[in-house]
Amino acid sequence: MPRLAILTAILLLSSLRSSRGQLQVGFYAGLCPRAEDIVRTVVTGAFLNNPSVAPALLRLHFHDCIVDGCDGSILVRTPAGQQENRAFGHQGLRGQSIIDDAKAQLELECPGVVSCADIVALAARDSVVLSNGPFYLVETGRRDGFVSSVVDASVVPEVSDPIEVLLIKFAQKGLTAQDLVVLTAAHTIGTTACFFMTGRLYNFQGTRRPDPSINPMFLGTLQAICPPGGNGNVRLAIDNGSGQFFDAQFFSNIRAGFAVLQSDAALYSHPATRPFVDFYAVDPASFAQDFALAMVKLGRIQRVTAGHVRRVCSSVV
Repeated sequence: MPRLAILTAILLLSSLRSSRGQLQVGFYAGLCPRAEDIVRTVVTGAFLNNPSVAPALLRLHFHDCIVDGCDGSILVRTPAGQQENRAFGHQGLRGQSIIDDAKAQLELECPGVVSCADIVALAARDSVVLSNGPFYLVETGRRDGFVSSVVDASVVPEVSDPIEVLLIKFAQKGLTAQDLVVLTAAHTIGTTACFFMTGRLYNFQGTRRPDPSINPMFLGTLQAICPPGGNGNVRLAIDNGSGQFFDAQFFSNIRAGFAVLQSDAALYSHPATRPFVDFYAVDPASFAQDFALAMVKLGRIQRVTAGHVRRVCSSVV
């Protein structure tokens, strides 16, 4: 294991010993000893076939936790209707089928034991590691919720949200300005669609002009990829020049005006978040460690320990 990963694991183990409630590292050690190995094997196989599943699974975990806690509600797809993943802010979520595959194997190994919510959390960690990011210990023992409602998803951060709104949304979940910066940097891997770029490139805040924070040298590149009236499904790397690797270039891009998403660029416009962007741009090791800590913190939001374990992740029953 790399030295940084070992250090991160030690730091996290110290913090987790004081955690409250039912969540704990190694929750399934006696109940389903191969649980984490099974999830890791499924995620690794999917990643080797298509590396884009890594950011998809990482995003899936964030979107699950940020609404009503990590309860697997984002996975609910049947019966089709007003479930949580129908919300605008959840558009483009992928990776559910990988969670389903892991769940199917776990049901054969130890039926009714491992929650869908924990599978999502473990898959996110494994995705980070596969993308050259830090290893961290995942607390498990969550239960799956009984509710999945599109109405509840109004709290999801949007790429068009002003920085003040993003700070409020994170604070409502017990997350700080530093957490906002660190967790947003999950965008170091993955892509976005031109659909989310139109306003920023051509009508920023109703001005009918591009976002002035975009470096002029980069603006032409973005507009060439996402021309007005073009295909909104065309995708581009969120972390320009380093979209497949977990690293700190994301912060350097923001400082240089090369941020792709409006919400990413906004991190450099507010006194509460700008210092963290500057710090992590020059200290990648601290970013890796703090990202690991923030992911554990994310996993504790309104943790569900009184629900049930779904046998099929796509249904609340």
